[in-house]
Amino acid sequence: MSGWLIAIISGALMSIQGVFNTEVTKTSSIWVSGGWVQLTAFFTCLVAWLFAGRESVRPLMEVEPRYMLLGGVMGAFITFTVIKSMNELGPAKAVMIIVVAQLLAAYLIEVFGVFGVEKAAFEWKKLVGMALAIGGIILFKW
Repeated sequence: MSGWLIAIISGALMSIQGVFNTEVTKTSSIWVSGGWVQLTAFFTCLVAWLFAGRESVRPLMEVEPRYMLLGGVMGAFITFTVIKSMNELGPAKAVMIIVVAQLLAAYLIEVFGVFGVEKAAFEWKKLVGMALAIGGIILFKW
């Protein structure tokens, strides 16, 4: 049950953050806004690390494959694309498309077992669910 609650909070925070970042962009620029997001995220993590246990940072150098360390780089581009899509489509449409794209990408990662994820069997009902979600976006757009 806590996983569901955490996922709901995560989705709500992503939507709110996207709106905040889009508004900040209106008085600065997209890269200034994105940089501010990443910088404040870094300091938040630093403070949390100081108070939550201070585990060693050294194991980061042992992560294999190395490309797994690119999450922060992706985070910068996620911030950029969320701001651009919300600015052009509005928060509701942008988030609907973002969520369906996340779902599709996550399902493909599972089905093909890439990036070290355990391979899952293909299920038609999940493909139908994805088609329904895409249909929902089309319906929402009208």
